[in-house]
Amino acid sequence: MGVKIGAKFLEVPILQGGMGIGVSLERLAGSVAACGGMGTLSAAFCGFRESDFDTAPRSANLRALTRQVRRAKEIAGGAGLVAANVMVAAAQYADSVKTALRAGVDAVVCGAGLPRDLPALAEEAESNAAIAPVASSGRSAALICKLWDRHYRRVPDFVVLEGPLAGGHLGFSPEEAREAQAGCPKPLSGLLAEVLEALAPYRDKYGRDIPVFVAGGVKDGAEMGRYMAQGAAGAQFATRFIATEECDAAPGFKQALLDARQEDITIVQSPVGMPGRALRSPLIERVEAGTQPKIARCNRCLSACDCKTAPYCISKALIAAVNGDWENGLFFCGANAGDVNALSTVRAQMDQIMNEWRAAL
Repeated sequence: MGVKIGAKFLEVPILQGGMGIGVSLERLAGSVAACGGMGTLSAAFCGFRESDFDTAPRSANLRALTRQVRRAKEIAGGAGLVAANVMVAAAQYADSVKTALRAGVDAVVCGAGLPRDLPALAEEAESNAAIAPVASSGRSAALICKLWDRHYRRVPDFVVLEGPLAGGHLGFSPEEAREAQAGCPKPLSGLLAEVLEALAPYRDKYGRDIPVFVAGGVKDGAEMGRYMAQGAAGAQFATRFIATEECDAAPGFKQALLDARQEDITIVQSPVGMPGRALRSPLIERVEAGTQPKIARCNRCLSACDCKTAPYCISKALIAAVNGDWENGLFFCGANAGDVNALSTVRAQMDQIMNEWRAAL
């Protein structure tokens, strides 16, 4: 049942997806790892609670990331794996990757862009941690393998395949994301087959497996088992872990998720330039109505964001959300958020997923 991830072994085939800003930090990631899974911290503006964040956000972020990684490992108590999710689109992408690696993470997962230089950053940090891209298709998985193989003689230690039903930033067009929400997605099983086929030549060349974890709209352990029967190593879950006692978000964020109905989930256009899936909060309604105030101050958190034209400040909106501010927050969530209706614990969620998987067998 376990999965070899680089030089380490993942006992339980469950990844907890990275959720930022601040939704998955040391408490959530460490608690998932303590249950034998891979808990993932989000590096996105993770220093937002530091006293000098407003005046020196970059140093605050890196300082906080180091502390959070070490604390998550302490909470894990030697069990599972602790990972960091770093967005390629982030202005501090390279520094965040190296900081997380030097702090001792077991893996770094990079999405929201093509992490073409991730092997070089790992080498610079003198780390043997696992490195992995987030892929949305066989084409993207093949491209990253081709680049890493050619320039670094390396391939991913694992791949996270994120389908169009995921929360947060999506590697699909708004139309594809809306079609998926309406029940007409390109099946995740089809994307899985594409990715496995794209990885096959590199598995053969390097003589080892490249595990693929499916993500985005995987409802339960039974679905995880179905994808595992089709070749996946396991699955990544995110939204369901928000409604846990250990989640690092404020109670107001958790309550917003618990109160959400399926019709409250919408596709938004992020200042990053990518579509995203989130709850229809007052912020989203103001953006759609054209009444959201212009950005007054920019911390340049995203390399692709232009504060002069961006409809809102995504870092400010995500910080408002993690603090439970319904009026001003951007509440990212997956397509099945409407099914989350009770507060739980990480242990209960992990046990439920695995029990569902065993029952489906």
